[in-house]
Amino acid sequence: MSEINSAVPVHVGIIMDGNGRWAKQRNLPRTSGHKEGLDVAKAIVKAAAEIGIKYVTLYTFSTENWKRPQAEISAIMSLIAEYLDNETDEMDRNNVVLNFIGDLSMIPKDSLAAINRSVEQLRNNTGLKVNIALNYGGRDDITRSAKRIAEKVKHGELDINDITEKTLNDNLYLPVDCD
Repeated sequence: MSEINSAVPVHVGIIMDGNGRWAKQRNLPRTSGHKEGLDVAKAIVKAAAEIGIKYVTLYTFSTENWKRPQAEISAIMSLIAEYLDNETDEMDRNNVVLNFIGDLSMIPKDSLAAINRSVEQLRNNTGLKVNIALNYGGRDDITRSAKRIAEKVKHGELDINDITEKTLNDNLYLPVDCD
């Protein structure tokens, strides 16, 4: 019988999926599922900090989620703003750093204002780093990185022969090492 490795992971990623199905199974509106998902995410982040995980990435709203009904999108964005407004002080007391990855240009102004307030308040903390992937897609991230590199080559800031895996990584929203 082999021993179970009890080492704590450095980084945990969670895809917040199935909240609408969870609500439907209970004859609740989909928005109730999204609220429940946020409550579960809060508990996970708290537990992660307690056991010494350094990074948690919550895949919250993908680029594909814009295909949902507008009312559901609005409810999700409002929930995010409400959560941040209500929980940022608690995250601050717990020394949490908050990062957002993804294209935030499409995020409604009220939600974006809450995001900016929270990030600013928590930016000097040194504890658990929570990354929120919002309007994020992996392919979109790679495409964005490639375009940034192409611009550097175009402007003579980078030689095409100097492009490496590290170059691609360094131009992602959140480089793999998470620092």
